[in-house]
Amino acid sequence: MTQIPIKDVYYTEPYRPQFHYSPESNWLNDPNGMVYYNGEYHLFYQYHPHGTTWGPMHWGHAVSSDLVSWEHLPVALEPDSIGAIFSGSAVVDWQDTTGFFDGESGLVAIFTHAGTYPDSDRPRQVQSIAYSKDNGRTWQLYEGNPVLSDESKPDFRDPKVFWHTETNRWVMVLATGQTISIYTSPDLKEWTFASEFGENQGFHEGVWECPDLFELPVDGDPSASKWVLLVSVGDNPGFAEGSRTQYFIGEFDGKVFRNENSKDTILWLDYGRDNYAGVSWSDIPHSDSRRVYIGWMSNWKYANLTPSTKWRGAMTLPRTLSLASSEQGIRLVQSPVEELKALRSQSILLKENKVIDQTEVVYMPEANSYELEAEFHIGDIAVFGFSLCTSSTEKTIVGYDVKNEQLFMDRTASGQIGFHEGFAAKHQAVLSPKEGKIKLRIFVDWSSVEVFANDGEVAMTDLIFPDSDSRTVELFTENGKVTLVSLVVHPLQTIWK
Repeated sequence: MTQIPIKDVYYTEPYRPQFHYSPESNWLNDPNGMVYYNGEYHLFYQYHPHGTTWGPMHWGHAVSSDLVSWEHLPVALEPDSIGAIFSGSAVVDWQDTTGFFDGESGLVAIFTHAGTYPDSDRPRQVQSIAYSKDNGRTWQLYEGNPVLSDESKPDFRDPKVFWHTETNRWVMVLATGQTISIYTSPDLKEWTFASEFGENQGFHEGVWECPDLFELPVDGDPSASKWVLLVSVGDNPGFAEGSRTQYFIGEFDGKVFRNENSKDTILWLDYGRDNYAGVSWSDIPHSDSRRVYIGWMSNWKYANLTPSTKWRGAMTLPRTLSLASSEQGIRLVQSPVEELKALRSQSILLKENKVIDQTEVVYMPEANSYELEAEFHIGDIAVFGFSLCTSSTEKTIVGYDVKNEQLFMDRTASGQIGFHEGFAAKHQAVLSPKEGKIKLRIFVDWSSVEVFANDGEVAMTDLIFPDSDSRTVELFTENGKVTLVSLVVHPLQTIWK
């Protein structure tokens, strides 16, 4: 039998993302421990190295110099006598507050150990730390683990830690059931409870998980900054959306977070079904100043069932987060990181100042790995948009409903949908035109579509599983005409060599 060279099959399995991070093999979920240090972006993640469904959690590991191309590294942390390695974060201990680094700096990971209480099968979640003196290549568990526990709270996990300069202390935000608990520490070893946030605030139809807390300028003005608290909400069988992420905007004084919106205000980070448990990178240099976020591109409703084989799970595109004023108040804005433009092999202007009044084919890519940029001037029309990954039997629709001012994505005929009854769906988000225009930036990969509308005012992320021959891009209209100001396509190169 002729053996196919590995270079000819590497990362080309059906549905394998070509410009999103995915593991070489086996299961991936939540991003963990994202930190920048000595020229490298570290991405750790929940990983099961022995199967393609959720199992005993380890920390997988990859590094990148540009947030685009990734190098796989060996497993960083693995289960031990305390328990499995659940989600957490990593920081640079610049001042050697831990005493681990002989007066120099180094990396410290803060994570949840998930096991059972001694002589019992009762679940226990505690917080532990590990440190690295060699740029994250090897890790030493702290002999005093765990560093934080609370027997009264069965859900006690996903620590996100940062240095708060104003109070000269480390701050931890921790998911504790239906609230976020805040702790402080001088050295990452001894922790003091500071406050609790979340009772009657926001959306509670699912366990709260994977918090993140950070400060951002409003409209680019540092003097008008606000604090953002991300909270992921787990799957509830009673809600079709499954797992998703909300956010709060307010003030933080080093101990207490105060939401500036009403308690019943619910703000969603992403209006698709497949962006969960995302958090931001720590220690990006001040000279860069970006807050860069990445999420797990799946949903607990069907994550164990998606139709991939050797691997299962991928990350969203990394995104820069910012705050912008709107008529509704201050809101998060998301933009794909600028580094992704390096993947563009060419840029093709498909149409310019064209009145569209019927369905027409606008692009036939060689593969479903490209970026579309489109701007429309709304005329007398009901609905318009794109049919992506289209064939005679399959299509994924990204459209705009003019009357209701709604952006929508419809994957009910997107390809393989039968692996879970809740996968086939249409979902939408409110999106108002700006000066009579709608802008769409759409990234299509082999098994995903990510939409950023009106310069990131709305984000929508969905998995899809089309046949590899379903590639046609159609522009459609319903009941009227729309002016296509411009349509540009950028074929994107694979990040895997």
